[in-house]
Amino acid sequence: MVLSPFYEKKVECLCCNKTFATTKIRTKLVKIESTDTDFCPTYSESSVSALYYNVFVCEHCGFSFTEDFSKYFAPGVKEQILQQISTKWVQRSYHHERSLFQALETYKLAFVCGTIKKEKSVTLAGLALRIAWMYREIQNDNQERRFLKIARDLYIESYSTEDYASTQMSATRVIYMIAELSRRIGDLEIATRYYSTIIENQQIGGEAKLIEMAKEQWQLVREQREKVRAAAV
Repeated sequence: MVLSPFYEKKVECLCCNKTFATTKIRTKLVKIESTDTDFCPTYSESSVSALYYNVFVCEHCGFSFTEDFSKYFAPGVKEQILQQISTKWVQRSYHHERSLFQALETYKLAFVCGTIKKEKSVTLAGLALRIAWMYREIQNDNQERRFLKIARDLYIESYSTEDYASTQMSATRVIYMIAELSRRIGDLEIATRYYSTIIENQQIGGEAKLIEMAKEQWQLVREQREKVRAAAV
């Protein structure tokens, strides 16, 4: 018998506390062929996209979240979610195999819920980044660029407030993401500045692979800036 990559998981909604079923992926059955410089994975043709199943959507109240969301709700926030999400929620379940467009819908729901809930900037940045990746998959350049910029700005906010400190994201990785997303949206000045920060502090940060990637991308930015200058002459 061939083991299915899908399995069912029962999840308790952080907002309404009701239980619902969601579909998860057995990551050991997922095959990644390559990874972009902003860590967007490309899955092999025979593999399902684990990316599509990170968001939990409560079928009862519509609140959507990931494992990165905190359980804490500031006073009044649940009422805002009730007013802005739950009262408009058309009951439906994402407990099945998801298409790219359904996955995109779940991430946008989570981004809206996370924004209302005032989740950490680093968490919101991760959601925006993954939305950009999905638009890349369908080659919608305008929307990809839009969400890359949203993610970049949120990573800058996260870096300035250090709200990444208690997460799996290190300072070096946050700086790298600011630089690489800036490069991808054509903000070469900020890209140069943040790549330089990594390279200048490489003895402190560790993470040799990231530092090597930063050096390669910094060289790419230099070449891009030279082309821009040459075109302006």
